[in-house]
Amino acid sequence: MVDKKISVIGLGLIGGSIVKALKEQMNITNIAAVDNNTESLNQALEEGYIVKGFSKLDEYIFDSDIIFICTPVSITISYIKELKDNVKDNCIITDTSSTKGRIIDYVNSLDNPPCFIGGHPMTGTEKTGFKSSYAHLFENAYYILSHTKSSADSHMDTLCKIIKGIGAIPLILDAQLHDEITATISHVPHVIASALVNLVKNSDSEDKKMQTLAAGGFKDITRIASSSPQMWENIVLSNSEKIKKTISDFIETLKSFMEYIDTNDSKSIYNFFESAKAYRDSFSDNQKGLIQPLHELVVDVVDKPGIIGDIATLLGQNGINIKNINVSNSREFEQGCLRITLPDSDSVDISYNLLTDKGYKVFKI
Repeated sequence: MVDKKISVIGLGLIGGSIVKALKEQMNITNIAAVDNNTESLNQALEEGYIVKGFSKLDEYIFDSDIIFICTPVSITISYIKELKDNVKDNCIITDTSSTKGRIIDYVNSLDNPPCFIGGHPMTGTEKTGFKSSYAHLFENAYYILSHTKSSADSHMDTLCKIIKGIGAIPLILDAQLHDEITATISHVPHVIASALVNLVKNSDSEDKKMQTLAAGGFKDITRIASSSPQMWENIVLSNSEKIKKTISDFIETLKSFMEYIDTNDSKSIYNFFESAKAYRDSFSDNQKGLIQPLHELVVDVVDKPGIIGDIATLLGQNGINIKNINVSNSREFEQGCLRITLPDSDSVDISYNLLTDKGYKVFKI
């Protein structure tokens, strides 16, 4: 794989993380990129992640062995249109869009399509841009791949090796099934999170009491509402039917719950929460999903001078990079008052052990 010539179109969070992972984890050096953001291109060049950068498609890109298109769905299709008659016959084109059906349908509608495999890394953050990308974004994350009529098993095997090489777990799914799953576990949850935030915004008083108290748990369950509006507009429009179906199912669930309240059906109310808890508790902690987990600890501490400094010093002396540390003033359903945000799960585990060894009562989010 080290000899492959790879191009990445779109140097945002995903595209930037791909070029970093290819270089750092697979030792692939012949990487080019296309992006209309010259700042991102220059940074990738200066840091040695790419050998060439272009603002538009070029003959150099057409000569690639593998091309990753890391752009929204509508833009991805535009790039496929431009690539399809210009790339060499054995070039594998793939994408990273959150929906697969529209793109796969377009490729399959072509009389003589290029070798295309739909792709979707099931990971990400609320941050955007090359500056937010990092090489281990894909580690232990499922990476969905979907066949088209122009992709052979040998092409899929090649791409799977790349996906494994950057630390992800390839999983081959039908495009329509993929879109049904993502509508339920990612797309509609983002709609709901944004709806909850807008509910508070529209219900709040002039003195912003709701906003003041909307911390702790509310802030956590609506964290994904901070994602890019442009990206989510594109996702919703490209998977609209499946999202509408899932929203309808969700509304029926809420209607049933309202009936439990109206009839004072305590048993059904209990079962509603109990079944959700049992199913939620069965989820694996070892895999990444579409919604990035929080890398946070909550520490139960007494409010006294120097306590934050003591904890920060302990972690800093052991090589732990603290991204944020703050006192939580709204602590309903929380088990401590000091929140520490860390860069990754390894830092969480190390910090947890360091703090508990020192006698602190610590809880993982």
